[in-house]
Amino acid sequence: MRFPRLAFLKWPVGLVGGFALLVLAHAGIGQLSGNFHEVIPGELYRSAQPTGADVQTYAHAYGIKTILNLRDEKRTGWYTEEAEAAARNGITLIDFPISSSKDLPIPDAQRLAKLMADAPKPLLIHCEHGSNRTGLASAIYVGAVSKFSEAFAEFQLSPYFGHFAIPGFSRYAVYRSWDNFEETIGF
Repeated sequence: MRFPRLAFLKWPVGLVGGFALLVLAHAGIGQLSGNFHEVIPGELYRSAQPTGADVQTYAHAYGIKTILNLRDEKRTGWYTEEAEAAARNGITLIDFPISSSKDLPIPDAQRLAKLMADAPKPLLIHCEHGSNRTGLASAIYVGAVSKFSEAFAEFQLSPYFGHFAIPGFSRYAVYRSWDNFEETIGF
């Protein structure tokens, strides 16, 4: 038995494949360039781990008043550099360690929302890569603190920022944490 040629699928498959490559390239470039993004102008920014020079740049260019560090890794040179740069620039540094491979309990997500609501603005949120934990905190801020749309909140956990929510992988816990928390804020 002969099967008909499926030539008509070449263009759609090519377009989907090309789009997927563009998304991956954007995410890769974001990772290489610090993954810095303005979420809400003058209020909320997100990034990967900032260097001391980054902290100074963000302070001068965006007026950052508070940095929220979500990293739960051992505090080594990266932390010292960030803390010293924050102090030199009059920025409050707040630590709220989150695991990117474990669910964030709803009471902890609620504490995080309150902490971000009360922090002096503009606020910069970061983890190591600015994708997963930062995406979760940004989604919580956008949804629970600023009360923007569910779509805008969920966009914070998207491939645009380097987050890929794939069930069965450890970083899926971040998306699952958002999914559980968003039910408490009633979109």
